[in-house]
Amino acid sequence: MKVAVYQARSYDRTYFDRYNRRFGHQLHYIDSHLDSDTLVLGKGAEALCIFVNSPVDRALLQQLREGGVKMLALRSAGFNHVDIKAANQLGILVANVPGYSPYAVAEHATALLLSLIRKINRAQARVREGNFALDGLMGYDLHGKTVGVVGTGKIGTVFTRIMHGFGCELLGCDPQENPECRALGMRYTSLETLCRNSEIISLHCPLLPTTTRLIDKKMLSEMRDGVCLINTSRGAVVDTPAIIQALKSGKLGYLGIDVYEEEDSLFFEDHSDTVLGDDVFARLLTFNNVLVTGHQGYFTHEAICNIAQTTLQNVAEFESHGQCSNALSVD
Repeated sequence: MKVAVYQARSYDRTYFDRYNRRFGHQLHYIDSHLDSDTLVLGKGAEALCIFVNSPVDRALLQQLREGGVKMLALRSAGFNHVDIKAANQLGILVANVPGYSPYAVAEHATALLLSLIRKINRAQARVREGNFALDGLMGYDLHGKTVGVVGTGKIGTVFTRIMHGFGCELLGCDPQENPECRALGMRYTSLETLCRNSEIISLHCPLLPTTTRLIDKKMLSEMRDGVCLINTSRGAVVDTPAIIQALKSGKLGYLGIDVYEEEDSLFFEDHSDTVLGDDVFARLLTFNNVLVTGHQGYFTHEAICNIAQTTLQNVAEFESHGQCSNALSVD
């Protein structure tokens, strides 16, 4: 099957070419992300392969159908950037890559957490300047701290296991309680109770209508002063202007994020020679207790291997059977 792979970076091409030897798809690589202007670059492809920062709404899906596209192969587990209901109605199959590596994201969340509470990023900057003074670099032990985990699916469960290994007290919030997390000593509570009692809060929930801006001004007010907040889920799970106010007031002691609500126009591109036009994001970067990475939590060798293999397998299943085990649908 001819597949147009949008926003194909060098690492995408390397791994897709490697694993495509087994499938034999006709891969057409495109540097740009998918939109109404770049759709023509994938002309003739029955399947389009896209990443998380290519929003696909009903209007664009209609254009895809008119152009003969039958499948959207997502190189991600998340699918909030695609109007799945509209795709189902238009007869375009959408498939994702579930569970490509929960370890990658959970370990990245842990890296953000440790870097912040031990002030590793600030220490590194000092050492590079020849300053080895320890003033202002005192951190705190992770052992014995209460960690709140919002969302205890695959990634949240791996993160919970890591925190259990550090000897943390564990609180969880999820509509579906996870027996594995409970076996590790996690106590499930309401979000309000979790916020009031946690010294560290890590977000691992999907972006749904019920989780959009889940962490807002009200929920921030429930948190302990100086709390550490980590978000490796989706940017819109937090209210960023409210987060900035909480940082200014000292309510938030540390913030580590790998996602941002308006990341589509920022992440995965080199903007080093331009002035950032996003004032909210620029304000976040002014705080020395904030650590930002550009959606690299998933970016490990193991994860990219799994993404390439599963994506190509999804296309092969669709080509052979007109269906796919990882197809997405909504009622």
